[in-house]
Formats: sequence, structure tokens, C-alpha cells
Amino acid sequence: MTNIKGIGASSGIAIAKAYKLEMPDLTVSGDTVEDTTAEIKKLYDHKAAVEEEIKTIKEAASKNLSAEEAAVFDAHLMMLNDPEFAGQIESKIKDEKLNAAAALEDVANMMIAMFSSMDDAYFKERAADVKDVSTRWKAHLLGKKLPNPSLISEEVVICANDLTPSDTATLNKNLVKGFVTNIGGRTSHSAILARSMEIPAVVATNTIMDNVNDGDLVVLDGTTGEVFINPDEAVVKEYTEKKEAFEAYKAELKTLVDAESVSTDGHKALLVANIGSPEDLEAVKANGAEGVGLFRTEFLYMESDTLPTEDEQFEVYKKVLEGVNGPVVVRTLDIGGDKKLKSFETPDEMNPFLGVRAIRLCFQHEDIFRTQLRALLRASVYGDLHIMFPMIATLGEFRKAKGILMEEKAKLEAEGVKVSDNFEVGIMIEIPAAAVLADQFAKEVDFFSIGTNDLIQYTFAADRMSSTINYLYQPFNPSILRLVKNTIDAAHANGKWTGMCGEMAGEALAAPLLLGLGLDEFSMSATSILAQRKRIRSLSYEESKKLAEDCLNNAMTMEEVVAKVTEETGITE
Repeated sequence: MTNIKGIGASSGIAIAKAYKLEMPDLTVSGDTVEDTTAEIKKLYDHKAAVEEEIKTIKEAASKNLSAEEAAVFDAHLMMLNDPEFAGQIESKIKDEKLNAAAALEDVANMMIAMFSSMDDAYFKERAADVKDVSTRWKAHLLGKKLPNPSLISEEVVICANDLTPSDTATLNKNLVKGFVTNIGGRTSHSAILARSMEIPAVVATNTIMDNVNDGDLVVLDGTTGEVFINPDEAVVKEYTEKKEAFEAYKAELKTLVDAESVSTDGHKALLVANIGSPEDLEAVKANGAEGVGLFRTEFLYMESDTLPTEDEQFEVYKKVLEGVNGPVVVRTLDIGGDKKLKSFETPDEMNPFLGVRAIRLCFQHEDIFRTQLRALLRASVYGDLHIMFPMIATLGEFRKAKGILMEEKAKLEAEGVKVSDNFEVGIMIEIPAAAVLADQFAKEVDFFSIGTNDLIQYTFAADRMSSTINYLYQPFNPSILRLVKNTIDAAHANGKWTGMCGEMAGEALAAPLLLGLGLDEFSMSATSILAQRKRIRSLSYEESKKLAEDCLNNAMTMEEVVAKVTEETGITE
């Protein structure tokens, strides 16, 4: 028996035979070519084949994934069709007479190294996209066939050096019981997709490919990161029991689909879902969400070569509002930082997360902003609409954004278009300045929604995607808890409500703290809702208030907060 330790990336237990996913030898020769014109034609002929292959993969992936998650393949198509990428390869063929595969490899390696060294999260993710696309293109040029895990016909645990988004998205989760990789992390594309598809996964083992053979029995624990190869009967029995317990736990969660999210002493919270498109509504209903706390509208803009029209947006917003039995919080366009558009050129900046993004970009391009607001206003009569402006730093910004909204409302009414008078207008609290001045904002907004992902990185001046300073991503640091409390207290003092739509809202350790701080609405990925509902139903609101107060007043570090929560509640995840 061999025991390997990695990082638990997607919870659950898997017990099955190993399927060793090995790449073909894609070693490139350094042979030069005389007929560069023919070699360039070869390059582009195979590029067309790769494009069709990626489109096929995306179509297959869309059956398992949300539109937001499947959008990674749009990024792959953008990379493949980037004229600068192909242009550099073509130049190497012309200037250095390299064969197409060698030229592609040189350019791809240079781009991967460049993107990997950048601090910006958007560009770091592009390194994985370049690797995925260039590997597929190179395989075509070399006449090699990449492994296709979608063809697996028996229950297995996939073992690989890494899984690309293409690999992960096409997995049959009825047969692929789990996967183990040498590299990766909890925030990698494959790990995120595994959690969405509820496939247990362990990453960053470093040595799985050296220690496993096809057909070996593999046991993995996607929570602890433990992996056993050819375990003895005692280990198999232990993990079989753990697997049964985990499946029973999941079955128990399903019984809570129609239950209220209410504490043991009767305090009610609202658990809602984050979505990226109407296609996500099925998961919203299946997981008992009581509404939508964040509709990321930028995916309407990111999946097309042209800007969405007012009518196109109206139909999407109408469909979501009609499909949700509860409030729907729609975030206006949040482009910039780590999100780019094919249809609209955003500026290159030294610090894009601190530059022209979200509401700032909308103010610079009011025509785009006004079109979205008109579509939202027209859809407002079809459900419980809440319009939310992102990246608001000052009262002046909120007043300007709301002013534009009300101007468009007046125009529509003058045109004879029916618009609801009951929609709410709020802001995301993701900039510390807004959290500090929440008492002033609360006099004018209808609600707050705390975006903890950005609030944390702006509070600590630390890119949360940077592996070198990831110790500063501290959602339970007392400074963050104080900003959250300040926001909630300010809202309540003015008769308003506060939600949270960052990752923190779905975390186990956050449940008693956020409940105790008085958070009204928890918004998270749909697959996290039932587990968080179960935790809230096991907690006392009054005891949670005491715990939160203790952490705010007596804890000086995140570690002390975590220790207090674990000691008081027994929650360790």
C-alpha cells in the first residue's frame, strides 16, 4: 500500500480502479523547412481543426456545466484566434524556417512563462488557456491523438499530471468517481469544475504518476487530500464506511430543499444563489435556493463578438425573473480587472483591479450602461428585481449611477413602457471606503451586498490569486469581520438589509459568524446552499451573536477567530 498526501480540492470519497491519463509524446523536432508557405498553410489548416474540436468540447461541456463555467472554452477560442498569437508563430516559420510545431511550441512557452509571472489574476489564468490550446494544436500538427477521458466506459479514478479544463468538463461523472493530479490547486479550473460536478478530487500530490499503474485500486478523500494506492482491506473498509456516511449526508441535505434556513431559536436567514445565465436556474431550484443573490450579467457580454442589444438583454432578464420564486439581485456590468470582452476594448493598465472597471467603465461608456438599465427596467414587471451597482467607492458614484437609472425609467414611461415602481437599488460593498462609510450610504441605498472576494484583497492590498502572498487572503481576519459588522449594523439602523455574495457566504466556518453578525442574505454557488442551510439550522442565533462578539473584541488574528469558532461550534472545515 502506498499513501500519498495532496490538497483536497473537491469533497467526497472515491474508490475505484486507476485510469492513468498519460499524454502522448509531443516532443518536437528542430527540423527546419524550406517551403515556409506550405508550412504556414499546414499551421492554419490544423488551427481550423482545433477550433472545431474546442467548439465540440464546449457543446458537450455545456450539458454538465453552467454557462459561466463553460465560458472557459470561449477563452480558449479567443486565444486560438488571437492574431498576435498566430502571427508570432507565422513569423517564426518565415524568419527562422522552423517547422510549424516547433514554432508553436516556442511561442506558447514564451507566453506561458510571461503570463505565469504576472500578478494579475486574469493573465495568470491565461497561462493555463495557452497551455491547453497549444497542446491541442501541437498534437494535431504532430499527428498525435490526445487522450479522451469522455470515452471511459467503466468506473475509475483518473490519475494524471494535470487535467485541463477540456478534460474535466467532458468527464462522465457516473463513471469517473474521482481524480488525482500531480499539480494544481483549489482555485485551478479543473478543481472548480470538479466541485461544480461534485466529483471528488485531490490535486498537488507531486508523485501520483510515479506511484500508480493502470488498474491499481485507488482510494481518495477529496476533503483531507489523502490518497491510497492498493490499500489493505482495513483501509478499504474504513473509506467504504466514510463514503457511505458522506452519501448519507448528501441524501440528508436533499431533504432540506424545501426547508427554511432558520436557526434553532427561530432566526430566519435567506439562502440564495449566484448565477451567470438563465441555464443556471435548474441548479437554483434543485438546491432549494430562495432567490438569486447575484446575477453576473457580464457573461452576456463575454460570450459574443458583439455587444448584446437591449432586446436581447431584456429577454434574458425576463426569463430569470420569471423563473425565480424570490428576489433576484442583478449586478450591472462588471468588466475590467480580470474580465475582458471580445466586443469591447478595455484599456491596458498597470493595476487593472484598481483602474477602469465595473461602474467606472460604465460611466465612461454611458451608452452601454444605459442600454443595460433600460433592459432591466423593462424586465422589472416580471419579478422581484433588485439592481446592484458594483465597485462603488463614493456617494457621488452611487448618486450618479442611480440618477442615470431614474433618467432611463422616466424615458421609458414617457414612451408608454410599463416599469415597476417596486424594484430596489443597492450597491456591492467591496471597497473598504464604502464599508467604512456604510452609515452614510445606508441612508440612500435600499440594500447592501458584500463582495468579500474583492473586499479582502483590497483591505489587505493583496491579489488573492497570487500564490506568493496567498497567506494574506484572510476572510476571518478581525479587520474583515469589523467591516462586515459595520456594514450590517449601518443597514439595520436605517431599516435596510445586507447580503453577502462572495465565497465567504458559503464557507462552513463563516456560518456561525455571519449568522451572529446579523447577515440577512447568504448568496453562494447553488451546490453549497444545502450544506450551509443544514449548518444554520443547527446553530443558535443568540449563541452565534455571542461568538461573533467574542471574535470581534478578543481575537487579534484570523487563527484566533478560527480557533474560537471551532471550539464553540465544532465546525472544522
